[in-house]
This record gives sequence, C-alpha cells and structure tokens, in this order.
Amino acid sequence: MKSMIVTGAGSGLGKELSLLLAKKNFHLILTGRKNSKLMAVKKEIEALGGNADILELDVSNEDDATRNINTLCKQFDVYGLINNAGVGHFGPIVELNSMEIKEMIETNVLGTIYLTRALLPHLNKGHIINIISTAGLRGKINESVYAASKFAVRGFTESLQKEYQGSGIKFTAVYMGGMDTPFWENTDHIKDPSRLRPAGEIAETIVNKMDEDSIIIESKKP
Repeated sequence: MKSMIVTGAGSGLGKELSLLLAKKNFHLILTGRKNSKLMAVKKEIEALGGNADILELDVSNEDDATRNINTLCKQFDVYGLINNAGVGHFGPIVELNSMEIKEMIETNVLGTIYLTRALLPHLNKGHIINIISTAGLRGKINESVYAASKFAVRGFTESLQKEYQGSGIKFTAVYMGGMDTPFWENTDHIKDPSRLRPAGEIAETIVNKMDEDSIIIESKKP
C-alpha cells in the first residue's frame, strides 16, 4: 500500500485530506505537533477501514524533518507528501513582532523546503502537493509577511515543476482562500469564519483535481 505523508494533519484541511485519501486506499502518515489530535484522526481513518500511522514532527526543524523522512521511507512505500502545515499572524507590518515573522517563514517556507528536499531522493515516481493559499497569488491587507511566505512557496513549487518535468514526480500547487477551520481561533483577522467554505469541501475539490498542476479555490461560499 502506498503511503502519503500529510503535515498539519491533526485538524482542518490536513485532517479532511487525510480522511479522503484513506478512502482512496492510501496509507496515511499523519504528522503534526500534537499527538492527541493525530491519534484522533488515526482512529477516524481506522473506523473507515483505512490505515494510518502518526508522527509528532516540527517541520521547521531541519534535522528533525530530514531524519524522520529518511526513517519513514525505510519503513513504508512512500508515494507522496502534502505540505499543509502552516501558521499565520496578521496585522500591519509595524505591529508584527520578530517571533511572529520568524515562525511564519520557518514553518511555511523552510518547513516545506526541508521536507520536500528530504523526500525527493527517495522518490522514483510520486506526487508532492503544496498547500499555498490565495495569499500566494496576490497581496492582501494586513497579510504582508504571510503573503510573502506563500509567494515563496509558490516560486518553489513552480520551479520544481520545471526541474522535474517528465521525471515521474509531480508537483501540485493549491491556492485556496480562507476556510472555516481552527486556523482563525487566535486572531480576529476574519470576523466571521462561518461565511467561508468548510475544510471538507476544499479537501474534496483538491482530491478531485490532484492531477492538475495548479488548483485555485476562492474562499467565499457560492
């Protein structure tokens, strides 16, 4: 059974993507920072008749990311990776502190780069999906550093699409707007998350269009 690694799999979009991929007979390797959340998703997958393992992982830690990817590839038939883990801090640039800026760059950009770089030598054929956000397509008010991190991942993804063209390794860039998920719990940047699309709906669109190079999903409900 082929395995897919999903970062940030404990909630929101990562969880919903994992549940859908389990139904498509992938073995899921659920990664995140909170073991309890990952275990809950694992149990849901197993209740559906699927298979999953969990791994606590800080994607921004280069040594941790590389070591764990190497170990996973020895244990499982890893086919791909969904770089979904991400953080956002919002507000005027002059009000963002250095820790918030650093966390966004290290998680959103470096985390994606570290995991991708570690996995590629193990793949002869496979699929890497980078969850980017529409903030990687256009700048937004009070999202300057967040958008900068997402533009970086966009450039990274588009470059790898060219470098690996014809290799059997596919890269998909996903640009989705805000979703109704726990991502907004610690910010008032989005006043009413319930007006946004649910994560399950976004995940279904992504899985249905996985073969495309680029997937764009706007945030508001139709």
